[in-house]
Amino acid sequence: MSRTRRVFSVRSRTAVAAGTALLAASLAACGGGAASGGAAKAEVKQKPDMAVSVNLTGDQVTAGKPVTVTIAEGKLAAVKVTDAKGGELAGQISADGKTWTSQGNALPSADYKVEAQNTDSQSATTTFKTSAPDKVNKVSINIPKGSTVGVAMPVSIVFDNPVKDKAAVEKQLKVTTSNSTEGSWGWITDYSGKDRVDWRPKEYWKSGTDVKVQMNLNGVDSGPGGGMFVKDYVTEFKIGKDRQVKVDLDTKKMTVSENGQAVAAVPVSAGTPGGKKASWDGKMVMMAKEGTIRMDSQTVGLGDSYDKMVDYSIRLTWSGMYAHAAPWNTANFGRANTSSGCVGMSDENAKAFFAASQAGDPFEVVGQGSKGNPDVGNGYGEWNLSWAQWQARSAAAGTPQVG
Repeated sequence: MSRTRRVFSVRSRTAVAAGTALLAASLAACGGGAASGGAAKAEVKQKPDMAVSVNLTGDQVTAGKPVTVTIAEGKLAAVKVTDAKGGELAGQISADGKTWTSQGNALPSADYKVEAQNTDSQSATTTFKTSAPDKVNKVSINIPKGSTVGVAMPVSIVFDNPVKDKAAVEKQLKVTTSNSTEGSWGWITDYSGKDRVDWRPKEYWKSGTDVKVQMNLNGVDSGPGGGMFVKDYVTEFKIGKDRQVKVDLDTKKMTVSENGQAVAAVPVSAGTPGGKKASWDGKMVMMAKEGTIRMDSQTVGLGDSYDKMVDYSIRLTWSGMYAHAAPWNTANFGRANTSSGCVGMSDENAKAFFAASQAGDPFEVVGQGSKGNPDVGNGYGEWNLSWAQWQARSAAAGTPQVG
């Protein structure tokens, strides 16, 4: 596609008047009487029209790229670029005064107005449109605005389409906290197979922390095959009580602590050791309180082992590990691990546990007979990585890591 530049010029309205005033002053200084030989004549050199251009490709500016405004003659003194909604595109004039370049990218399918002024107080105005994206990328975020979550909940963003330019996307993501919490973004593959980026604190959040997440993605290109983002996203949430859970597969006991003090010890029966029915171990996070749900063993690759409605269910992994009520397994609570992978308990204990729990509470499983740690993307498994390992998953080296 050919590249052209849209040019707009405005003739100076002050040049002639200023020249006349200079001419009159020159005649008065010569001294003595009228000039002979007719009226004096002088040629006044007029300032050239001010002309500016923008970086068009064909008849549009390419969306997802910076806007450049160039002056044909002279130097720029001020440039203002606004969209149809009144949003201003910030930018900076070059040291030689010849160009202005936006700091952000042009938004897709947008109408812009350019208002420029040069150092001679001339002005010029022009307009341009930006191209529509070939494909649009969207995101899903795990924490709804206004939520209160537990101390282990990471910020997790899943993308509809692949993100090839991960550094460009990550640089537009910002986490702000009320107490300068240290953390880092890390890229992983979600259980769904989609690209995902999470922000995890170095240590568990401090209770009471206020968090704001800004995803300034409008106009950002996610790379080949991924498409462009056409909107910004934001969410805000609060960190609730410090409530942590640990299940010991050896003692068949679940211990619950709040603010570092044990508040409950619950007999449980976890996954059957060996094979697919064993429980995952390591550090997990309570993903969601789902309540009464249908559990069908065929959906998790366990044949026709079970198909029943289960109460007080709290999800721990995408692959189907839960903590829930299991009244059919009463004889084994505190005695044997015989479930199909979940952590089961009595109705009474499950009801109390469900009521006191919050999404984001850490849930750790230790002891013998597990099938190992779940994959990082199978729920929120990043807590099984060291801080250095997690930081290494960031695509934007040098991005501020303190919220």
